[in-house]
Amino acid sequence: MRRETQNILLVLVGGALVKIAVAGTFTRYVRPELRPWLIATGAVMVALALVAIVRDVRAAQRRSTGDPSPEHAHGHEHGHEHGHAHAHPGGDAHGHRPSRSPWLLLLPVLAIFLVNPPALGADTVSRSDGRSAAASAGGGESAFAALPGDAVVALPLNELIARTGWDDSGSLTGRTLRLTGFVVHQDGDGYLARLAIRCCAADAAPLKVRLAGVDVTALADDQWIEATGQVRPGTGTKADGYVPTLDATSVRVVDQPADPYEY
Repeated sequence: MRRETQNILLVLVGGALVKIAVAGTFTRYVRPELRPWLIATGAVMVALALVAIVRDVRAAQRRSTGDPSPEHAHGHEHGHEHGHAHAHPGGDAHGHRPSRSPWLLLLPVLAIFLVNPPALGADTVSRSDGRSAAASAGGGESAFAALPGDAVVALPLNELIARTGWDDSGSLTGRTLRLTGFVVHQDGDGYLARLAIRCCAADAAPLKVRLAGVDVTALADDQWIEATGQVRPGTGTKADGYVPTLDATSVRVVDQPADPYEY
């Protein structure tokens, strides 16, 4: 790959990082607290590429005016000294073929600028084959904070599933909850789901709640909803794969939140 192409590729990759960090779409791929690192990394990549481009332009100007730099003069002598080397088709004088792997860096750049991939959703949940974020949480007794005294408590799915799986105090009994997630249809049932990540979308694990008492068949997969109801006692344990059942009293369509994942 030519130096000019390398520099342009570096500008594109760095620019893509800065773009998603500034626009806020980076939360589709990594945790929110990584934003400053994405901006810094992208800015450094662009700066390095611009420095290299300026140096190449100045070197070209010196050659055109007949004032070669010491490095150029040394390279000229080195070329005469090894003038006997034989070039091989498709490679350099030593027969080395140029690597094409750097071109693969264009794929995420094109995806970000042209496709703008959405956050992971229902398809990831369906392909999880029973893998659950709650299943890896581990057992043992934990102290859960008391729930607010509100009539309706907004609860993240990871906390809900942790409480149904490990809390024996009955903190959810009789409590009306409000849950937010996207719709997933599996085996004739409707679920409200989210994805939990530790670092990035590559390690996403599903969190889901089976919906009962309401019909969500008319809603498409990945449609974001807000469901209100009470958790059915005895569900959300190891016996049912840490998938609690919500006896829902209402469901309404909502917009996807700016940060679609849980942590």
